[in-house]
Amino acid sequence: MRWGATKPLILAAVLTLSAHSALAESAAELISHFRAQHGEARVTRDATLDRIAEAQAHAMASREQLGHEVLGSFSSRIAPSGAGRAAENIAYGYDNFEKTLQQWIDSSEHRKNLLLHNASRVGIASARDASGKRTYWAMEIAGDYDKPGKRIKEPLVAVAKPATTSTTRREAATCHIKIMSLCL
Repeated sequence: MRWGATKPLILAAVLTLSAHSALAESAAELISHFRAQHGEARVTRDATLDRIAEAQAHAMASREQLGHEVLGSFSSRIAPSGAGRAAENIAYGYDNFEKTLQQWIDSSEHRKNLLLHNASRVGIASARDASGKRTYWAMEIAGDYDKPGKRIKEPLVAVAKPATTSTTRREAATCHIKIMSLCL
């Protein structure tokens, strides 16, 4: 194969890696900004955490299953990071990180993971299922690298929820018994 024929392939690979790198950097900055607003230290992207997040996101997408145990226990998966404290948030339903992050911020338990005290590193990844319709997200956040094995938090799951209409909320508030779409 001639060099000229391989140029487009090499360029595509470099652009893909650059886009992935830029997404992860941008995501780390968004998380850091949120953490700074709440008095916590900034986080930087970590290659090991990125690999753990990527493996988790791809496993969930390939199985079309949202769950922390898809690749084994969280503590065994996070062990290669060498962190003394770590947490994981996973989600599906949004195509971009900004919406996924907002979903985690709006959930009290996911928010606690984002604000993990002494966290200094983060890994973020996403993967689409075989149909290309659903995006799965994984975020690993870790710290206390000088105190291995201190505390590993239980991971959390987030799923995009359909918007609730005001009519549905009103019916739920006034409906005591519902029989065949009749509210009593």
